[in-house]
Amino acid sequence: MSAFEPLLQSLRSAVGAANVLTEGNLSAWEQDWRKREHGKALAVVRPASTLEVAEVVKACVAAGVSIVPQGGNTGMVVGSTPDTSGTQVVLSLQRMNQVRTLDAANLTVTVEAGCVLQSLQETCEQAGFLFPLSMASEGSCTIGGNLGTNAGGTQVVRYGNTRELCLGLEVVNAQGEVWNGLTGLRKDNTGYDLRHLFIGSEGTLGVITAATLRLYPLPASQLTAFAAVPSLEAAVELLGLAHRFLSAGLTGFEVMGQFALGLVVKHFPQQRVPFQSMGTPYCVVLENSDHESEGHARAQFERLLEAALDSGCVLDAVVAESMAQARSLWHIRESIPLAQAQEGLNIKHDISIAVSRIPAFVRETDAALEQAFPGARLVNYGHLGDGNLHYNVQAPQGFDAEAFLKNQEKPINALVYEAVDRFGGSISAEHGIGSLKREKLEQHKSPVALQMMRAIKTALDPHNRMNPGRMLRLSAAE
Repeated sequence: MSAFEPLLQSLRSAVGAANVLTEGNLSAWEQDWRKREHGKALAVVRPASTLEVAEVVKACVAAGVSIVPQGGNTGMVVGSTPDTSGTQVVLSLQRMNQVRTLDAANLTVTVEAGCVLQSLQETCEQAGFLFPLSMASEGSCTIGGNLGTNAGGTQVVRYGNTRELCLGLEVVNAQGEVWNGLTGLRKDNTGYDLRHLFIGSEGTLGVITAATLRLYPLPASQLTAFAAVPSLEAAVELLGLAHRFLSAGLTGFEVMGQFALGLVVKHFPQQRVPFQSMGTPYCVVLENSDHESEGHARAQFERLLEAALDSGCVLDAVVAESMAQARSLWHIRESIPLAQAQEGLNIKHDISIAVSRIPAFVRETDAALEQAFPGARLVNYGHLGDGNLHYNVQAPQGFDAEAFLKNQEKPINALVYEAVDRFGGSISAEHGIGSLKREKLEQHKSPVALQMMRAIKTALDPHNRMNPGRMLRLSAAE
């Protein structure tokens, strides 16, 4: 009998034998989304309630087994898949997918951690409300994962990251106790805000099982424009004009480099990408959400684009005439990471820089990369409105992408992250740290900050059972 059989029996008693998976193809839980790592789980456990989660945690802690919480497994930094030891339990929250309550007067919704983001968006819209978190993976990512990584997306410029959208949490801690903080209060000045500790902690402090989230009234109109700009400096100027003319109506502002758009044209030729024949170095997609009327929104957009064309920061622009056209324009932006994956393995950087410094950062870092790695292709796009770039590097044309990744990832990362430090930025804007960036965090985070983070981890999870080896290394042997 396996040494783990008593634990497996306890887990089957807690969640039902059908929800403790130990055999067959478990790749959906054991392999990360980018297919960079493939672990081996002792078991995949699928609880259906918070009390079941608590029983699973208690059983694992008693057996000395570590737990890897997992939502939709769409993370980019290998933070929610097991290691290769075959001794970790993957705790999948996907069965906990219910919207518990929607409080219209309080403008809040309480939802379980396994609820898929798109399902929550649709439920709220049917009730006449907007839940504004939006990203390319919304059809498969879950609210728990969004909270665990403090996910961003395309609406951060107006509504903030997931942290800003959360008013309360329900958490099972590392001892298997349930903390119910689902109050939905906007003011609660009673000591440390525990909610903020767990948001962005990537499952290293406890298991988020539910959340109370902010809602907003549905806008009367949402208009999307696609603009060609002559430079990143011009894109920053356009952003300033958009803030001035649209104010809080500016809900999305994305920049896309010409090579990134070219990959969409190459791999998804059915998509019509505006201004390709112009050869403009950058394009921007921006969104205006108006609570008055479509006519008011369109008039605002027209004034903005007229001013932008007069100033020269926009060369040409189109405004979507229908929701279908708007979706097509946004789909171009959302297709860039998929097109890049089709092109081959690549080196990803999810960085943030003060918006005003982004043009200089890109200009200097592009030149340094081109000098050090001739032929490397730069896939630059992202959330310019909040200073977050996906500053990625593709292998030179004709090179073996796997060999390029293996041989050049470390020196390329070193060059890019040194530049990020020099410009006062962050090496992770919205994807988190996981195991992929753990060593980089130690190199680029303040030693004092790391010391405080380790103290929090040790206090809340003294036996290091919650997602060990992710985000923080507690000892040199880890």
